[in-house]
Amino acid sequence: MKKMFAALLTAVLLTTGAGAVEVSAPSAILMEKETGRVLYTKDEHAKLEPASVTKVMTLLLTMEAIDAGQLSYDTVITASAHACSMGGSQIWLKEHEQMTVEEMLKAVCVVSANDCAVALGEAIAGSEEAFVEKMNSRAAELGMVDTHFCNATGLPAEGHLTSAHDIAVMSRELVLKHPDIRKYTTIWMDTLRNGESQLVNTNKLIRFYEGATGLKTGSTDAARYCLSATAERDGMELIAVIMKGNTSNERFQDAQTLLTHGFSTYALKKIMPEVPLAPISVELGTQSTCQPVLGEGSTLLLEKARVGELRQQVEVVTELTAPVAAGDLLGTMTVYAEEEVLAEIPVVAGETVERLTFGQVFGRILKLGLMAG
Repeated sequence: MKKMFAALLTAVLLTTGAGAVEVSAPSAILMEKETGRVLYTKDEHAKLEPASVTKVMTLLLTMEAIDAGQLSYDTVITASAHACSMGGSQIWLKEHEQMTVEEMLKAVCVVSANDCAVALGEAIAGSEEAFVEKMNSRAAELGMVDTHFCNATGLPAEGHLTSAHDIAVMSRELVLKHPDIRKYTTIWMDTLRNGESQLVNTNKLIRFYEGATGLKTGSTDAARYCLSATAERDGMELIAVIMKGNTSNERFQDAQTLLTHGFSTYALKKIMPEVPLAPISVELGTQSTCQPVLGEGSTLLLEKARVGELRQQVEVVTELTAPVAAGDLLGTMTVYAEEEVLAEIPVVAGETVERLTFGQVFGRILKLGLMAG
């Protein structure tokens, strides 16, 4: 009777899940950050103008430049005439005005400053043109096949196109690999220039949606209203991308619809062995055993209704011969929901065990002989 009820509950949740979710925008996607799993799509590969959501890539390359030591948050950038000529959303940089990378990041994340986006690109690559080459190269590395960038800002340009899918991919790369970006994307109000310039976030979800962490808005007459929205609850972060919304409010409502659906339907579960994995004996090793551990893929994204149904089956080798390297495959843990295979997680060596040298083997034999005597 319990199994019948659980099956019925799962069926109800599935029929009221992705199929019941609807957004007004013509193109959208919902993705979970940790696993990259797509939870909802609507014409997600349509090539559309992204407007300032383009700046997700500008931010990603800036954070990567910081990680590589090319820039630091305290690096001072001098505004060029080209950067100051952008128009659109900006903080009205003056030629030769100086600001730190951190201040410019804040301006890009909070008010979508085109002038600062170009200034950051110039600091990284020497010119906006060279920076755009880096943007397209990075997009290709990430598998963003729907994308071609023409500038660092998203200002209208013929052929400057991407898709909801590709925006989700680069947004995931940014928030997964560079969580420090949240310091700027979660700001609701702030100032620059010693309080003279007021900043108010263009992303209204930061103030009004529980768990909102970012990420980037965009709008032009042709692109209409676009958004890459991120939010986190209970340790799970979701990315909702909306393209070509009819109005600003509709894009935010669409994003909320997708995010709320994701949080209500899915959960991240860290899989742990039900029984501790026993050490495996190692022949001719500098130690007699090697401890197996779970490898990558042990965090699963599950429908909440299925979390209680899980069972495990572990198959590992019974013995090893040195040398054994940390990370060597030793077996598999298969995770089931009833009879359905949900995941096959590798079981790997959690430590390195070197092979005994001839001298060490001889020494052990000699020691055993002395003990026997």
